[in-house]
Amino acid sequence: MGRIAIFTDDPGWHGKQLRRAFASLGYSSDYLSLTECRFTIESGQQALVLPGFEQALPDAAFVRGVPGGSLEEVVFYLGILHALKAMNVPVYNDGLAVERSVDKAMTSFLLHHAGLPTPLTWVLRNRVDALSIAENELKKGHLLISKPLFGSQGEGIRRIEKMTDLFWLTSSHGVYYLQRFVHCSGTGFSDHRVFVINGRAVAAMRRRGKSWLNNVARGARCEQIDLEPNLAELAIKATAALTMDYAGVDIIQDRAGRYTIIEVNSIPAWKGLESVCNVTIADLLAEDLITRRIKTL
Repeated sequence: MGRIAIFTDDPGWHGKQLRRAFASLGYSSDYLSLTECRFTIESGQQALVLPGFEQALPDAAFVRGVPGGSLEEVVFYLGILHALKAMNVPVYNDGLAVERSVDKAMTSFLLHHAGLPTPLTWVLRNRVDALSIAENELKKGHLLISKPLFGSQGEGIRRIEKMTDLFWLTSSHGVYYLQRFVHCSGTGFSDHRVFVINGRAVAAMRRRGKSWLNNVARGARCEQIDLEPNLAELAIKATAALTMDYAGVDIIQDRAGRYTIIEVNSIPAWKGLESVCNVTIADLLAEDLITRRIKTL
């Protein structure tokens, strides 16, 4: 029986779903934290040490979580993923894909570079310039979103609505990430989450937020929708632009009816999505990893 390493610090529901899906395809899986891994650069020893895989490296690694921490810690964790790939262990999504998506500035750049619609965005170090950009946007009647460069589930995001809000404009470890706020179509607050696996949009939902933050973790309601071709195509192109095996792509429809890509997630959750869609995401992920990344080796 083959073995899969599932990188996570909190397996929870998603970890259990993945373990079940891998088992149904004849693979056992072990939960493993990147914090427990290390490099041992010694003659005659395997340079990469993964607890539980001392005798043989896993057949593949599924990245379900990368811990936060200092820059040095995050670089170290990503280094583990890069090392596995260098040792011909399939990593799903790999370190490069995770890097590109956790860095919101790079995500915005790559989407724009690929010619895909994404909000006007400014990423810079200088506070005076950041304040000037924000003031100009407010004077033009636009709202702004201030985000930490690294983060998820809406943590640390603020909406700048008026000049007095600029007193609270803070950098994220010295970097300002400002994005023009996109007003959604219809009433209330909503956006779309499209789940893409191996270049195919497999499911989608509408998320209706209690406020302008539409994260399910913050109480947004999930609704079933028909996956329109234009929506699916945008999500597929966004996933390709960031070179991901799979992704959760967040897309908003503005008041003019145009779709705009807000975010591309390399470690997306799917429990909320499954509550309104007749798909089993873990099965699709496990099958894609094994058939496309392991059995072709």
